Amino acid sequence: MSTQTQMPKVSKTAKVGTLQNGLSVKKFIQHHYRHFNSAVVVDAAQAYIDHLESGGKMFVTLAGAMSTGELGISLAEMIREGKVHGICSTGANLEEDIFNLVAHDHYRRVPHYRHLTSEEEVGLRDQGLNRVTDTCIPEEEAMRRIERQVLKFWQKADKEGKRYFPYEYMYQLLKSGVIEEFYQIDPKDSWVVAACEKNIPIFTPGWEDSTLGNIFVANVRRKEVASFHVVKSGVEHMDALIDWYFESSKAKPIGFFQIGGGIAGDFPICVVPLIQQDLKQPCKLWGYFCQISDSTTSYGSYSGAVPNEKITWGKLDGNTPRFVIESDATIVAPLMFAYILEK
Repeated sequence: MSTQTQMPKVSKTAKVGTLQNGLSVKKFIQHHYRHFNSAVVVDAAQAYIDHLESGGKMFVTLAGAMSTGELGISLAEMIREGKVHGICSTGANLEEDIFNLVAHDHYRRVPHYRHLTSEEEVGLRDQGLNRVTDTCIPEEEAMRRIERQVLKFWQKADKEGKRYFPYEYMYQLLKSGVIEEFYQIDPKDSWVVAACEKNIPIFTPGWEDSTLGNIFVANVRRKEVASFHVVKSGVEHMDALIDWYFESSKAKPIGFFQIGGGIAGDFPICVVPLIQQDLKQPCKLWGYFCQISDSTTSYGSYSGAVPNEKITWGKLDGNTPRFVIESDATIVAPLMFAYILEK
């Protein structure tokens, strides 16, 4: 198709936090972002820094298609620099970071995606190109390539009678080195690689709503894997999150940095009222809250609910620093990360 272009190469030299002319991103933001939605970017980024400097930890949630949007370029450095301590991600974001790692050069960008005809969409499908807004993920080089490898780890666990979370299978895959020959970007730009190196837990509620989740079900039905129990369930994710929350909030409260809405944010923030109201055990409330969202604030929309509503549910306190940045996370999050990472 004439509207397709190759994905841009990832820079190996660009440093997060500095513009090409050497101007500090932090200073640029502080100078220009003075009012309205932009001012919240500054306030939220500075409060993030203050929370960490007070000894608190930060929990990040990833909804939407952030991995296909290559947020890993900036998020991976945040993880390596100790600015992120736990993650809740959709199953799609977990796998799509790995897909990009091994198939980046086979992706196709469709700049004029808004004007595609139904016939052109069918043409993409027939080429094995799965479109996410302006970016097409290649079926064979990304999804099937990873399926062939991760299936071996599902089968191994099955034979050994062991069970793991989805992210643990991804960590086994990365640590084994079996996909290194396929790397097409610098692994430093993969947030899952960074999380693996730091051994950060990645909770993935609703993992079955993902390509690999679908593939796993298909392999169980085909008897390639004997049991669904090889992959730990959503309620087990919540149980593990309780343990992580207790351990990580012993000294100071944990902050909550939410990108997008949906299950990635809704699921983990509930761990506090679960502990306090259902387990009847004391724990700290979330100590910081920021959501980058393009969801319109409205009645009945949880993703569009203002942070104040979370006070009534026992998730945030009345004095918790809380921010909503109504914008595109692919634009705002890297700017905030650059601000936070400036030495």
